Amino acid sequence: MSIPPSRSRHPVTMRPLPRLIFMSRWLQLPLYLGLILAQCVYVFHFWVELSDLIGAVFGNAASLAHILDAVTVEGAQRPTKLNETTIMLVVLGLIDVVMISNLLIMVIIGGYETFVSRMDLDNHPDQPEWLSHVNASVLKVKLATAIIGISSIHLLKTFINAREYDEKTLLAQTGIHVTFLISAIAIAWCDRIMSGIPHHNAAPTDGSEHAASLADSDSNTKSSS
Repeated sequence: MSIPPSRSRHPVTMRPLPRLIFMSRWLQLPLYLGLILAQCVYVFHFWVELSDLIGAVFGNAASLAHILDAVTVEGAQRPTKLNETTIMLVVLGLIDVVMISNLLIMVIIGGYETFVSRMDLDNHPDQPEWLSHVNASVLKVKLATAIIGISSIHLLKTFINAREYDEKTLLAQTGIHVTFLISAIAIAWCDRIMSGIPHHNAAPTDGSEHAASLADSDSNTKSSS
């Protein structure tokens, strides 16, 4: 006896109200387009800061003044020249922009793929590795991890200028960073618990179980005969 093939999936005809509700997901499209524009702003800001850093290294007075103003903590004494600490603070600011940009990419691509429409990137050579198994839970964990990285950069910048901050500010920023860490661990733990729950009541999506039962009954019939 031949095993019947799997059921072919046909487009489902939806009633007007469910169709309207389902199509409402496209209302998120302007939000993702807005985030793309925000990404453009970050790219422009990155190149402005980098060009000023390079100009300051080569002795441009306007670029040097901009860099020194950018790294000066409010109420603290303004540096008078470009030194290792100043360069480190500017570079950390550039890294911060890159990490926020990565966060935007994850939200734009992952959110669109998860909540709006499939992008059909399975055979694309530049498909992000994390996008192949992305869902709402995985996206939340990755976003929480990215936020921790951004918080780490800000905390490092604060510790470099620790003498310019009071103890209350240092403790507050450290506490916020620890809160981000605990939140990310809690999200990852909840995702692990949810992914480990067996779905006993899930109905089979193809004819594999039905085919297996037919094959078993056929073998039992042959054995009895």
